[in-house]
Amino acid sequence: MKTCCFIGHRNVEGTPELRERLKDVVRRLITEKGVSRFLFGSKSLFDDLCHEVVTKLREEYPQIRRVYVRTYYTELGEQYTKYLLKSYEDTYLPEGVEKAGRAAYVERNQEMIKASEYCVFYYDENYKPKERKYSRRNLTYYQPKSGTEVAYEYAKRKGKEIINLKVGECELKS
Repeated sequence: MKTCCFIGHRNVEGTPELRERLKDVVRRLITEKGVSRFLFGSKSLFDDLCHEVVTKLREEYPQIRRVYVRTYYTELGEQYTKYLLKSYEDTYLPEGVEKAGRAAYVERNQEMIKASEYCVFYYDENYKPKERKYSRRNLTYYQPKSGTEVAYEYAKRKGKEIINLKVGECELKS
């Protein structure tokens, strides 16, 4: 079963053009590459947009599966499980992520990338998060990387096929 994950900046403008590019990419992943499993995180408008597009395409391709990859909750209660399974066919928590603290999202994204042949990103190399202090008592600041940038660099190091919708890199390799 071939797998694709989605990772992007927290705030993206869901323009009609972006929706169409995303829909085209997902359809081609299904029909040309045999992808049937799509991994989703949470906390970003890009995740929401991708989930919406894949859900709509499920009407046409019922064999595809939407999987929510959690960062917390080792044990799911019955109510939360029912809630999740209204929108996803499966959910799981990668081993060790629940102990990662503030790095849970980074580790979750890395696990999603490792499990995928294809990574669809919305990564803007010009986006920078707000500067942060090294500590509350320190007077100096540093420029952190965005979580999407960290994931994008990781996917490149792992040799994954990356499709970056921000810059129009929508061509699939043969």
